[in-house]
Amino acid sequence: MSETVVAELGWVRAAGKPYDIGLALGRAGRAAVHELLCALEYWHAVTDARHQPVVSALAARTQALFPDIHAELQGLADGLDLPFEQVMAWNCRGDLMSNLPDGCTTVQVPGTTPLIAHNEDGLPELRGSCFIAQVAELSGAGFVACCYPGSLPGHTFAVTSAGLAQAVNNLRLHDTRPEIPRMVLGRAVLRCRTIAEALGLLARENQCGGFHFTLAQAGDDSLHSVEFGGGMFSHKRITTPSAHANHALHLPFAQAITRSSSDRQRRADELLADPTTAPLQILRDTGGAGLPIHRSMSDDPDHENTLASAIIAVEKDRITWSFHDQSSTAPVYSGIDATR
Repeated sequence: MSETVVAELGWVRAAGKPYDIGLALGRAGRAAVHELLCALEYWHAVTDARHQPVVSALAARTQALFPDIHAELQGLADGLDLPFEQVMAWNCRGDLMSNLPDGCTTVQVPGTTPLIAHNEDGLPELRGSCFIAQVAELSGAGFVACCYPGSLPGHTFAVTSAGLAQAVNNLRLHDTRPEIPRMVLGRAVLRCRTIAEALGLLARENQCGGFHFTLAQAGDDSLHSVEFGGGMFSHKRITTPSAHANHALHLPFAQAITRSSSDRQRRADELLADPTTAPLQILRDTGGAGLPIHRSMSDDPDHENTLASAIIAVEKDRITWSFHDQSSTAPVYSGIDATR
């Protein structure tokens, strides 16, 4: 395990009851939310009062199904020093709107030691404000996860103390009718003890905006691709080197496919055709005929830049991971399972 001093990807520890965890994560992101997010048109569109009836229903459903996550959201709001209704809406953004500036590219390499490589792409304004959260719950569950200021963990990349690995991509599904926030489901997966439990959860609860999860578990050499949303769930095992950008590949649901998502998918597939190409090399790629996998353009058409990257190796008895900031060649953090 190692650590270096970094400017672009911080490290935050949070422990205790769900409210306490949310409070710590809220305090960690408070300055960025107030100084950066709250000034954006995107924030105002998501937190607009017209969404409040839906947001209230999603909050009630969250409290009924996942009271601990609801308490974490309450702590998050208090830590951010913002009204709960606004923070709840922000954490429902992918359920309220499908045209989100939330990108990402995941590379999936099966084998005796499966690999998950992931670029986390988000608002360029948040470069330098994201952080890795090391969370320890009183229940014994724990994880390390990349976090955006103001957001629950579980919708980027994470490794848990149960030996689960998760990497998440936004899907822009049309005309969903949400009953539970997709980010709440992502957070709930971080509390699962097994792949079977996580798959069962997502097969049961998926009336939400669209997400794609790559899931794996130490001791199990299979990689799982899960697309869900709009009341639908699709699961397949990854048996050949594959990639996933920001559109569904096996979920039969109407969706928007942006030029960037299409170009990144095509380029990653091209690079994977050469088995000698390293996963980090794919994540850092700026070649090809279209828009690049590694995103740093100020005029990115989806208004997204690569903010962090992860390389996760799923071994027989553990998961080893390395996290990078936007452009670092060497990892800025590395560890085993959810310890460091």
